[in-house]
Amino acid sequence: MESKALRLLFIINPTSGSNNLNFKDEISRFFESRAEEIQLFELPKSCKIATIQEEINNSKADRVIAVGGDGTLKLVAECLLETETPIGIIPAGSANGMAKELGIPMDIQEALTLTVTGKPKQIHAISINDELCIHLADIGFNAYIVKKFDELPERGMLTYAKAAWHAFWNHKKMDVEFKIGNKLIKSKAAMVALANATMYGTGLQINPDGKLDDDLFEIILVKEYAVMEIIKIWISKLPWNPKKIESFQTSGLKISTKHKVHFQVDGEYFGKVNTIEAKLIPKAINIIVN
Repeated sequence: MESKALRLLFIINPTSGSNNLNFKDEISRFFESRAEEIQLFELPKSCKIATIQEEINNSKADRVIAVGGDGTLKLVAECLLETETPIGIIPAGSANGMAKELGIPMDIQEALTLTVTGKPKQIHAISINDELCIHLADIGFNAYIVKKFDELPERGMLTYAKAAWHAFWNHKKMDVEFKIGNKLIKSKAAMVALANATMYGTGLQINPDGKLDDDLFEIILVKEYAVMEIIKIWISKLPWNPKKIESFQTSGLKISTKHKVHFQVDGEYFGKVNTIEAKLIPKAINIIVN
């Protein structure tokens, strides 16, 4: 008996990153002599979740593939949250943090092969102020970088470096407060990261203890503008200097700030807030990995 050919739906974000590839053409060429059935859906400029959800439902796809960056993956994940349908990734964003986290190839031919040959891995996620976070969210310094990055006309790592330079000179520390168990933490901070994954798309490892499939997520309290401290940890694997950075584990918490602060989730800027409420979503999505 012949096995049924996989039906694949590709959700393509044409505005992701600075890549000059025509992804519709690349995908079509790759599958033209293969048995898999493919459907291509290119996201319009102002696309609502309901539109993507309808496309997924109508396609009856065995696997849904996000072609874009972390923001595109987040959109697809929101549609397939707590379902069995596996999600694939074709990295096409500026940073591709989740793809790097999972070891998804940056080469499009290898990534397309993986959409067929890879196996689903169930991972957890975080709900943060009712926004789905599958990678990393934060308040403070990095969220301000994301804001400045969005305001600049070009994409890519050079633009990110420009945004980071601006943030370094203009961002101010914030007063934060949160509880881990019975312990109340009050501190001045450059940023606070809520980490499902281990590293940003730049490759900078902010959360060495992170696991995508455990029952906790990490809170990284960065008290100083401690880029060199993070790089030192990344290279040497030595523990944090607690005077500069502290790490906590939890399945849920509330963070309060004295004044409103910049807030981002998975590379998408959400304005200023003075309260963050986060809780774990266990067994949230299935991601296709090697």
